[in-house]
Amino acid sequence: MDPAEFRRRGKEMVDYIADYLENIEGRQVYPDVVPGYLRNLIPDAAPEHPEAYEEIVKDIERVIMPGVTHWQSPYFYAYFPTGSSFPAMLADMLSGAIGCIGFSWAASPACTELETVMLDWLGKMLNLPKEFLAGTEGQGGGVIQSTASEATLVALLAARTKILKRLQAENPGLAEPEIFSKLVAYSSDQAHCSVERAGLIGGVKMKKIPSDTKFSVGGEALSKLIEEDKAAGLIPFYCCATLGTTPSCAFDNIMEIGPICNSENMWMHIDAAYAGSAFICPEFRHLLNGVEFADSFNFNPHKWLLINFDCSAMWVKKRSEIIGAFKMDPLYLQHDHQESGLVTDYRHWQIPLGRRFRSLKMWFVFRTYGLKGLQEYIRKHVRLAHEFESLVRQDKRFEICGDVVLGLVCFRLKGSNGLNEKLLKTINNGRKIHMVPCYLADSFVLRFAVCGRTTESKHIQLAWENITEIATEILQELQQ
Repeated sequence: MDPAEFRRRGKEMVDYIADYLENIEGRQVYPDVVPGYLRNLIPDAAPEHPEAYEEIVKDIERVIMPGVTHWQSPYFYAYFPTGSSFPAMLADMLSGAIGCIGFSWAASPACTELETVMLDWLGKMLNLPKEFLAGTEGQGGGVIQSTASEATLVALLAARTKILKRLQAENPGLAEPEIFSKLVAYSSDQAHCSVERAGLIGGVKMKKIPSDTKFSVGGEALSKLIEEDKAAGLIPFYCCATLGTTPSCAFDNIMEIGPICNSENMWMHIDAAYAGSAFICPEFRHLLNGVEFADSFNFNPHKWLLINFDCSAMWVKKRSEIIGAFKMDPLYLQHDHQESGLVTDYRHWQIPLGRRFRSLKMWFVFRTYGLKGLQEYIRKHVRLAHEFESLVRQDKRFEICGDVVLGLVCFRLKGSNGLNEKLLKTINNGRKIHMVPCYLADSFVLRFAVCGRTTESKHIQLAWENITEIATEILQELQQ
């Protein structure tokens, strides 16, 4: 494919993408295929000779689209949003064309410097304490990780290295295995499974803090566990607090947790993967109060800030503590400016070496929408969630489970778990809308997350009609 054909095919693909997104409402939100469907639609080996590009494009609808779950559909209410916007897509095209692997400043100065500035821009939108901003003199700074899961693991590994160095400095005879065997980390029993997985990968004990009736963790519960573990000879070193849990969007009390972590010399990481985007709105910023006690903070602009996956923003107060955990400096990666103090080599801030030019899509989106536009997008989703909540509350057969703060509504039919399992299975089998469940206090609960960029009130109304029609049919069957 030469540049002339690329121009033509590129314009055709942009048209296809625009048509797809413009008409996505007409596609069935969840695919009606069985495992292994795709293997039967394509050859079992790559072609010996080149195929016509037209044939490849033709197979998108034949092979790919039948098996796509349409996350951008206004009828997709599962999990949490995944960001998408035309400016971000255009930026991703440019990133792919530049094709740099931005592991160091020298590998692509613009890739590194734009990322540093964009994380400062975003940090200022959130009104983060200045300690988290790089500026030109700060000790902290931001980095784009692939996912919140990766950010949690990076923070845990940095915390592990920090405690290891401190204890060995205090007791030179202590061996690493002896220290590692006693390390213990904490997270809420409502935390995402990736937090527990970080402990598994990091080789440390991860204990779950019991949450309260609001599915939130407070200081008293954490203190109790810490005292028990210290009495047993363990070494508490890390706590991951969650702002906006996956099951119910509950918020841990970081105003209580933070001072405890500081007094115990423990690393506090804050995971706000979904909810963090909302903190750019002044009316939701109070939910982040207490971040000043944290060592690191992370959320996913690729969930709710119109930025395409992957783009997970992470800030640290002291970048030296991240770099100290991951720094490797072979000759072939060194460059003339690395000791100047004016540049960042992001390979020291992450698990992979290579990284894409992801800050381009932040730059495009922030400039296209502006802070006001992004705030309105968040507020619109929150209004739609409260609209759905009001519909649920008007039907006495249903109940709301948990506070509705942002764009997630947890609800269920009054009755058994089996009844609600059947309700959700029937809804998803109908494929008009798509949702996923969770357990809250041993109750099977349906999660309704406002996700789509194009979701409007009419889609909320149609979704509720679908849910209530199916609920009525199921309840009538039970009565008979």
